[in-house]
Amino acid sequence: MNRYLIYISCCLLVLTGFSACTKSKRLDERVTLRRNDKIPYGTFYARENLQRIFPEASIFNHKTTPDPEHKSNTRDFLGYEDNLQTTCYIIVSNQVLPDQKEIEGLFNLVHKGAKIFISSSSIDETLLDSLQLKASMYNGFGNYHDTLTVRVNDPVSLQESSYTYPGKAYDNSFSYVDSSIVTVLGKNAEGRANYVKISYESGGAFYIHLAPMSLTNFFLLHKQNKAYYDQVLSWIPRNMETVRWDDYFRNSIRGSSKDNDGAKGAGETLGWLKGQPSFFWGGLLLLLLLLIIYLFESKRKQRVIPVVQPLKNASLDFVKTIGRMYFQRKDNKDLAYKMTQHFLGHVRSRYNIRTSAMNEEFVQRLAYKSGYDQHAVQQLVYDLNYALDAPQLSDQALLSLNHKLETFYQYA
Repeated sequence: MNRYLIYISCCLLVLTGFSACTKSKRLDERVTLRRNDKIPYGTFYARENLQRIFPEASIFNHKTTPDPEHKSNTRDFLGYEDNLQTTCYIIVSNQVLPDQKEIEGLFNLVHKGAKIFISSSSIDETLLDSLQLKASMYNGFGNYHDTLTVRVNDPVSLQESSYTYPGKAYDNSFSYVDSSIVTVLGKNAEGRANYVKISYESGGAFYIHLAPMSLTNFFLLHKQNKAYYDQVLSWIPRNMETVRWDDYFRNSIRGSSKDNDGAKGAGETLGWLKGQPSFFWGGLLLLLLLLIIYLFESKRKQRVIPVVQPLKNASLDFVKTIGRMYFQRKDNKDLAYKMTQHFLGHVRSRYNIRTSAMNEEFVQRLAYKSGYDQHAVQQLVYDLNYALDAPQLSDQALLSLNHKLETFYQYA
């Protein structure tokens, strides 16, 4: 059984490794938009190249809410430390759904001169209404096209350039923009606006971009699409001294599902672990180690010792058979003689007692060596002597003698 279990475990291990290797060759289609993810739909390239776009700026990762009244937002809040006239706040997320306090916090930053860049296909309608914008779709994830084409105006020449890639679209567009306050900077394949700028007298501005997939590693590393990244962010002034990459809105929905530090929830953390190759191979190595321990431990343990049944007393069975035969013939006298001889032979072989005379000395020695009650031994010897001396023996007397002998054999 253990051998079959070992074979099955080895087969499962091989199949798991094979499936893992096969899976690793396929495109990882998870859309995370995380700054540390080098998978196709992560934003590692976009985050790492911010320094090239803003060479004079200090780059930070931002994890707190823009709501200045939030209890964790004391020193890390954007407006407390930075010169907002030269500060840019970049948000790249599948959805940006701030609550009312967070929307007020964003507008407060812009009114003080900050630039806020938001790239998401699903943005809260209240925030869009405040910017005199309306999106075509509530959620860009309804766009399941397997290609994406975007256009952007060059900030210097104002010429329009088009870029495409063979990946997920998940983009959105604006169905309404107030042209008196909104500047269109980019469009989608159908010519609808998907990147706009709303400027304020304070020098602050909102940059709303509805094609976050165009900022993923897959898109930007496809052919010459890196130029799209440069042109999109070049609309933000290059004199920025502080650039903050947001990690808050990607982990929160309307002020909920986040802890005080803006850290990832347990479910998201688990999903991140599942996507790490080192985590997978570590788990596989642990399974292999457990298998090796099982193989060694199974050999060290002693096998079950089979139960050996004691040999039966065949001579006693033979005597019983002969006894039944004599009883059926009604030769009680001869049967009693055979039973007496068997009893004496048993006493000689087991207790090493002379049986030439069954007298008082015989009774005492037999009771002493067998541990049987002396009075019972005396009654048994009396019945044996009676059976040998009597000319005839009744059935009742023979049965009584047999019962006393069986009791002696059982307890002596």
